[in-house]
This record gives sequence, C-alpha cells and structure tokens, in this order.
Amino acid sequence: MIKKSTPFLIIIMMFITGCCYSQQFSYKPINPAFGGDTFNYNWLLSSANAQNSILAPRNQGEEESELDQFGESLRNQLLGQISRTLLQQQLGSLGDLTEPGSFTVGDLAVEVFESNEGLVINIFDTSNGEQTQIVIPSGG
Repeated sequence: MIKKSTPFLIIIMMFITGCCYSQQFSYKPINPAFGGDTFNYNWLLSSANAQNSILAPRNQGEEESELDQFGESLRNQLLGQISRTLLQQQLGSLGDLTEPGSFTVGDLAVEVFESNEGLVINIFDTSNGEQTQIVIPSGG
C-alpha cells in the first residue's frame, strides 16, 4: 500500500535535485617540489623552521671571543692535569704505561704488553663491550 504523500515527495525531490549545482574537484599542490607555486617556498620553509625543535650544531670557533677561547683552553688544561694526576695515583707501579701488565680502572680493563709492532695498550670497557687498541711504535 502506497501512501498518498509518496508521489508528492517524489515530485519535490525531482525539483530539488534540479536546483542543485555541482562542480568538478581539482587539486592544486602547495609545495613547489610537487608542482605548486614557487612563491610558497619561503612560507613553507619558515613554517618548517618555526616547528623544528632540533638545533643544528654550531661551530664554536666562529662565535666565541678570544677571551672565551682562552677560558676554555685553560679549563681543558686544568682538567687534563687533574686527570693525569688521578691516573698516576691509580696506576701506581705501572707509572707511565711503559711496563707490561694489566689493571682495572672503574669499568675499563687496561692491558699493556710489548709486541713486534711496539708497545700495545688494549682498553676494554666492561660496561658496554667496546674495545680500543693503541700501538706505540718502538724507537729502534
């Protein structure tokens, strides 16, 4: 059974659809790398830089004054002297690492021995397994 209002609704729907307009969708890229307008480049770059929280490493030699460089050099020399003194105290009998032997300093296992190439110093970091070998050629 068809209601009496159904034909009326169909007629109204036909008139409404006739009044509606549509258009074709078109895509225009914004990024100039993908065919967009080249004037968008500066805006996109400045927007990306504003959102970037990672800072590029700066070259300290260019921006530091001579006074800052002198202070940094003095600091490095003082820290080097302190580390040499502490190493000398820790090594004790080995002195300046010219005698064969092995010892442990914190997480570092150090082994010193003579070979055909000269004096070999193996340094092994027990915390992460990294190893370094230093070879000092013999003088003769």
